[in-house]
Amino acid sequence: MDWQTVRTTFQRIWGYEDFRSPQGEIVQSLLSGRDALIVLPTGGGKSICFQLPALLQTGLTLVVSPLVALMENQVQELRDRNLPAASLHSQLPSFQRKQTLRLLDKQSLRLLYLSPETLLSPPVWERLIQPKLQINGLILDEAHCLVQWGATFRPAYRRLGAIRPALLQSKPAGTRMAIAAFTATADPKAREMIARCLQLENPQSFLLNPYRKNLHLNVQIVWTPRGRKQKMLKFIQSKGKKSGLIYVRSRRDSEELARWFASLKYKVAAYHGGLSAEERREIEENWLRGKTQFVVCTSAFGMGINKPDVRWIVHFQAPQLLSEYIQEVGRGGRDGKIAEALTLMSEPTGLLNPEDKQRNQFFTQQQQKQYEKAKKLAINLPDRGNIEKITKQFRGSQIALSLLHSAGLLEWSNPFNYRFLGTVSSVFLQKSLQNLSAEQKQIQKQMSQYLNTRGCRWQFLLNAFGFEKDAIAFRCGHCDNCKN
Repeated sequence: MDWQTVRTTFQRIWGYEDFRSPQGEIVQSLLSGRDALIVLPTGGGKSICFQLPALLQTGLTLVVSPLVALMENQVQELRDRNLPAASLHSQLPSFQRKQTLRLLDKQSLRLLYLSPETLLSPPVWERLIQPKLQINGLILDEAHCLVQWGATFRPAYRRLGAIRPALLQSKPAGTRMAIAAFTATADPKAREMIARCLQLENPQSFLLNPYRKNLHLNVQIVWTPRGRKQKMLKFIQSKGKKSGLIYVRSRRDSEELARWFASLKYKVAAYHGGLSAEERREIEENWLRGKTQFVVCTSAFGMGINKPDVRWIVHFQAPQLLSEYIQEVGRGGRDGKIAEALTLMSEPTGLLNPEDKQRNQFFTQQQQKQYEKAKKLAINLPDRGNIEKITKQFRGSQIALSLLHSAGLLEWSNPFNYRFLGTVSSVFLQKSLQNLSAEQKQIQKQMSQYLNTRGCRWQFLLNAFGFEKDAIAFRCGHCDNCKN
């Protein structure tokens, strides 16, 4: 396809004069049918990079996306431009679901958004393996979710690497199908894990460092639970009526803080995974339109929601992972104007204010329980099996299989059938899961190191995400440490 056609289509659909670097190069790569791993900062325009190639080709591009809100927002934007896109997820009304499946059968779609779980559901999979259905490629959007959630929360992510070989088996000989993974945050280890799990073949990498000069980072120590709330309130009061977000780690904190702010006459909402789809959409809409000044939310909020004028972000508690942190602060200042990100942490000893220490211990204990459960299950699982039968027979076996896959003890011969690699003895299993647990602890330790660093915060982040050359002698000049 000639480049002029690509540019003209881009200008016609999105109205921009030209691509931002490296958007054009990514579009070229995807049009050539190569596998790719793309790390672009939040707000870097990554969705255009896969939407445009999909619209320029005949056939279907599958977009695997983690959240309903994220799918709905992108599909709505495409539909507003009269483009052939749809989504499939568990919250769709049945008439809409049937309509989308009919469009799929007629090959009228260019982009189909679905979660890993929906992609692997029998009614959808049976249609995707039809020999006549042309599938050009598979896009994994927000690919860091595979790393963050794949082992213990969304086990279907660990089966995505078996999808391409299984689909190709059902298609005419010589069919090509590219895979591209997109994320705003992936350090070298995460990139390696994504490439390995998806079975990427000689992927072309596009890596942009996460530094944003308009994003001012600040970490403050709090000495009491009351002091934490007061410090946050003082910060928000200094912002007047500007739009923002408060990130918390639990549903309870989300609701309690929202009630507290409402009693202080703030226009605020609580957002978490326990809300219905309608409630979530209403909260998003009110925030986007400025009816709500800020949302007190868990990590599910904000992914793929494009609000350019977010002037401040508060982490009421620090997230467990640096990749979550960079995603969440990245929702501030997408319009290029200054945005401030404040993270509150308990005093480091945990003697006067043990809040953070207790929370981290709780998450670690929960993780250990899952590992122990996986170990017990694995000893009883057959050497080969079908996931549907195994799940009926052994409760919790999906997460056990996912952990075993993460530990390198199991492979998916196709998306629905596994086999153990060698004999899984109790001792070997224990050692493998201990190694996996140690890796996880190391990742979590990184967050603590970031909070306690005395150097430039952006320099720390550049090093952590594998941009060591860019980090040499780097000083942002506007984080709390640089200012002090």
